[in-house]
Amino acid sequence: MSEGEKIIRINIEEQMKSAYIDYSMSVIVSRALPDVRDGFKPVHRRVLFGMHELGILSNRAHKKSARIVGEVLGKYHPHGDSSVYFTMVRMAQDWSLRYPLVDGQGNFGSVDGDSPAAMRYTEARMSKIAEETLADLDKNTVDFQPNFDESLNEPTVLPTKIPQLLINGASGIAVGMATNMPPHNLSDTIDATIAYIDNPDITIDELIDIIKAPDFPTGGIIYGYQGVKDAYETGRGRIVVRGKAHIENEGGREKIIVTEIPYMVNRAEMIQKTADLVNEKKIEGISNVNDESDREGMRVVYDLKRDAMSNVVLNKLYKYTQLQNSFSVNNIALVHGRPKMLNLKDLIRYFVEHRHEVVMRRTRYELEQAEKRAHILEGLIIASDNIDEVIAIIRGSSTPDEARSSLMERFELSDLQARAIVEMRLRQLTGLEQDKLRKEYEEIMVQIEYLKKVLEDVNLRMDIIKEELQEMKQKYGDGRRTELIPNAEEFNPEDFYADEDMVITISHLGYIKRTPLSEFRTQGRGGIGSKGSTTRDEDFLEHLFIASMHNTLLLFTEKGKCYWLKVYQIPEGTRASKGRAIQNILNIEPDDKVLAFIKVKTLTDQDFINNNYIILATKKGIIKKTTLEAYSRPRQNGVNAITIKDGDQLLEARLTNGNSEMMLAVRSGKAIRFNESIVRPIGRTASGVRGITLGSANDEVIGMICVQDENEDILVISENGYGKRSKIDDYRVTNRGGKGVKTINVTEKTGELIAIKNVSDQNDLMIITQNGITIRVAVGSISVLGRATQGVRVINLRGDDRIASVARVAMDETSGSDGEEAGESIENEESNLDQE
Repeated sequence: MSEGEKIIRINIEEQMKSAYIDYSMSVIVSRALPDVRDGFKPVHRRVLFGMHELGILSNRAHKKSARIVGEVLGKYHPHGDSSVYFTMVRMAQDWSLRYPLVDGQGNFGSVDGDSPAAMRYTEARMSKIAEETLADLDKNTVDFQPNFDESLNEPTVLPTKIPQLLINGASGIAVGMATNMPPHNLSDTIDATIAYIDNPDITIDELIDIIKAPDFPTGGIIYGYQGVKDAYETGRGRIVVRGKAHIENEGGREKIIVTEIPYMVNRAEMIQKTADLVNEKKIEGISNVNDESDREGMRVVYDLKRDAMSNVVLNKLYKYTQLQNSFSVNNIALVHGRPKMLNLKDLIRYFVEHRHEVVMRRTRYELEQAEKRAHILEGLIIASDNIDEVIAIIRGSSTPDEARSSLMERFELSDLQARAIVEMRLRQLTGLEQDKLRKEYEEIMVQIEYLKKVLEDVNLRMDIIKEELQEMKQKYGDGRRTELIPNAEEFNPEDFYADEDMVITISHLGYIKRTPLSEFRTQGRGGIGSKGSTTRDEDFLEHLFIASMHNTLLLFTEKGKCYWLKVYQIPEGTRASKGRAIQNILNIEPDDKVLAFIKVKTLTDQDFINNNYIILATKKGIIKKTTLEAYSRPRQNGVNAITIKDGDQLLEARLTNGNSEMMLAVRSGKAIRFNESIVRPIGRTASGVRGITLGSANDEVIGMICVQDENEDILVISENGYGKRSKIDDYRVTNRGGKGVKTINVTEKTGELIAIKNVSDQNDLMIITQNGITIRVAVGSISVLGRATQGVRVINLRGDDRIASVARVAMDETSGSDGEEAGESIENEESNLDQE
């Protein structure tokens, strides 16, 4: 250690804290965050000021980018040259800035993420709108500060005429904080700013009515409004942005055409990611992806396979690729040198305050200059009025200083006035020039009076700000590029599934699956069926029904509980697959099982759920009516639907409109018909009332139907494969609770009654046996017979096989009813199935 030196002991922890705080504040204030007044970070401000000093304006020739970068580096921004160049490049990209501030010439990159050419190859100049950010800079409108080596001065802020921070946004990562501000439409922003000037007490909601939403340079669609509202009210929010796409049909094949993508999304990366997802089978239905973009605009084409649903594929693209992206708003900017979170009104207010300060300082400067000129003009006018004497004094003086002194003494002039007279040119002695002097003096006095009024009247200053803003709107205003869909919210899972018809099967042991209805073909009456499902030896299919993918199933269990399940949540399987245990999908107790079900299109339509009812029936003939509204709030663990008495079991559930007629059929072959209105609605947990009286202890209810169309027939099927149709009028309407009338002649050959359905000629029947054989039969092939007959054979059963379940399918009227060819065009009509 040298003589005179000493060691100072310090705490390294404290030193590191202090050093890091200094560093972080430097990054926050001098690098990463924009100033709320002009919307620029220091590097942007220095690039524009450097171009201004070089005189590279919008009406002059482009200059090499390297020259501009060198100017900024050498004079104002002592950092890496790439930081300055890439800043300037971004200011020239029309997909990065809503209103570009630099007019570039050459390769300035692309929306695909291509790098710009080196700075020695490209040229640039300021855009017209950039000049408005520097207007009046020479009129003492803003403060200047020394540059890094104190050899020059640079502005601390620019006197911008436009709300730069709002129209172009900003992004930056500081230490411990970041900013991410979206761009906006200039016309909307100026309208909102003027509205604030007119009424400083304007609410954020009123401002939102004017400015509506961000406006991104790449267009797209803002999907959902809550994030926008949050951002405007609090300064922080998540805005969902979708690319703009439409469907085209070419040669019988559909294509998804994307013409706009979300802001800050790399188009090439988006296309590559999509191709990877298609290869990985995460997105199905796309056969090819092409980028057909050109000078005319963007065009990304997704070719679809013939059987693909375009809307479903498009929703999957939104879900899994950057065709839908989110912009996380974080409005942090420097206010008086300190970082602050700002809402929409704050951003406008601070800009107006800055603009007001600029107008005040500009007016003071102009007044000062006008008063100086008026003072000199007064002296010149005095001289012109006494021109002969003035000339004599000047000619009689030996030096200019002596002449000035003599003039000041003779005419009581100031030094400035005397100097101006001495330096006056001879041409100003003409009469015309003297008249000009007086006219200029009169005009400048009017200007001085006006400028003094401006300094005294805040309303006049605000009018000036508004006039200048209107001028900016007229010059640079344009239409919105980004569309707004305010009522859209997060993805609905239904968006990813076409609303196709499915065959839902539930086995005796509780295995469930869905199979596309198109996999089942129609056969003629008396066919032997096809293999429908693989089951265990002790298992068989107990329920089979048709539902569309967007339907909600209400599943009722043996213990009287109700569970909710969307059809698309049921695992898909082939006709031969076993399915999946319901207990793995729903929270059903291990000793409980699904016994009845209904399907509904919606549980959110208040008019629908309050005017429709669920009627439950048990094997012992008990029925119960409850409004659908009681089942409109799904719960994960289900709710109690009916109190089941010992020895009884829930059998059927039907959706009704309150004015239907009900029919209950029992295994012994009898059926009862009564009006639904005689059964009053009761609460969810009640046990119900008697619907039919059983003839014996071994008898039980096998089905319940809801009759709403008098033209429909009543179809009954016995367990040995016999069936028939009867007219509804064959069954007289009685009171509930009776024993009913014969609906089929039960014999040893027919076996006991297994199913009752209301059908028309436009229906098919889907019949499944305990051995898993499935047959689809057109109802029109089954004879209409009297109540007391045994019917005709509908399906030929092998060995001791029995019918397990029967479901009704609506058949398209244009399709055939017999033969294998007819089955290909059969579709399920949802309107006919709502009551199933």
